[in-house]
Amino acid sequence: MEDALTEKIIGAAIEVHRILGPGLLESIYEEALCVELDLRGVRCQRQIDVDVNYKGRTIKGQRIDLLVAGEVVVELKAVATLPEVATAQVLSYLKATGLKRGLLVNFNAPRLVNGIKRISL
Repeated sequence: MEDALTEKIIGAAIEVHRILGPGLLESIYEEALCVELDLRGVRCQRQIDVDVNYKGRTIKGQRIDLLVAGEVVVELKAVATLPEVATAQVLSYLKATGLKRGLLVNFNAPRLVNGIKRISL
């Protein structure tokens, strides 16, 4: 499912990857992507705490890398191969927030288009 907002996020991520390339720390890509989104007029929040509800109790400890425009969860990685658990991680963030769209972006991919995965509920 493609939409204008996720397309803007992907375009911004591709620009960051084009300029910085692979091989840096995840935190550098996170900050650079926020700068790029800001330059494009897209609101972005970093390191957002998300609570999990377990049998009526709140458990703290999850943190979303980026929340874009209050609508899209973006999980960033900078690894040689994405672990399978990364997709499950984004899905758990979506369930916890009640949001429907997420992106998993691996900046360590030689071509970023091959390192982007759309996830939706």
